[in-house]
Amino acid sequence: MEEDPYSNLPSSHLLGSVPAVISENTKGNAYRGPEANLQIFPPQQGGDKGPVYQNLTSSSEGGGPPPANTWQGMFSVSSYTQYFNVDTDIVLNRLLSSLDPRTGDFFSKIDANPDLYGLIWISTTLVFVIAALGNLATYLIGSSTWSFNVSFMSLAATAVYGYAIVVPLAFYFLLQYMGSPASLVRFWCMWGYSLFIFILSCFVLVIPVEFLRWVVILLASGVSACFVASNLRSSVEGNDLMVVLVAAFVLQFALGLFIKLWFFV
Repeated sequence: MEEDPYSNLPSSHLLGSVPAVISENTKGNAYRGPEANLQIFPPQQGGDKGPVYQNLTSSSEGGGPPPANTWQGMFSVSSYTQYFNVDTDIVLNRLLSSLDPRTGDFFSKIDANPDLYGLIWISTTLVFVIAALGNLATYLIGSSTWSFNVSFMSLAATAVYGYAIVVPLAFYFLLQYMGSPASLVRFWCMWGYSLFIFILSCFVLVIPVEFLRWVVILLASGVSACFVASNLRSSVEGNDLMVVLVAAFVLQFALGLFIKLWFFV
């Protein structure tokens, strides 16, 4: 009996056929999902080089593989979810830590999970609190020509957001230039929580007693400045320690004085 000439045809493509076994070497080359690195900003997908996404549309030339585009995850919203992976208990614990500058171990608490939630939430809350209570403070003075100052909102937003973003960024580049270890996400996280005490102080600044206002703003600025300076000690090495700490201390006081002189006069 003659051998069936159709028995040697490939059948892996037929319905119900068993797929070929992938060798161990082939498995090693399989795509691996992105690994989150909370110490790197902007976020990178897929490690240092990032995953390669191929354009599925056919090439206009009609042949050859489609071009590959390398993305670092900067424009992907999902890449930033790792910086908001906190719950209420974690946020409350970090808020309370910002009110106690004596420990200076804030970086050790957030090392495994620094967040940007505090930076955005606290900064936004501070903007609205300054604008609203600043107008309320001017009303309580009892001036007959009082009117709601809408410009307080734009001025507060520019000052607070600008400070919370630019100052940590400047210190990050400064420490990189000095050769000291620094993490931009950790700096943004720490400076964001350092603003929390100014939210509390604004409620007291409404009281139309000038001496009390000065005492409150100086105490708030001092606590915030000590919190930042004490935590920066772990990131600064060498003889430049004092210069960095003094600069951070002065900038925190400058923010407090700005809030007092522009919104609660």
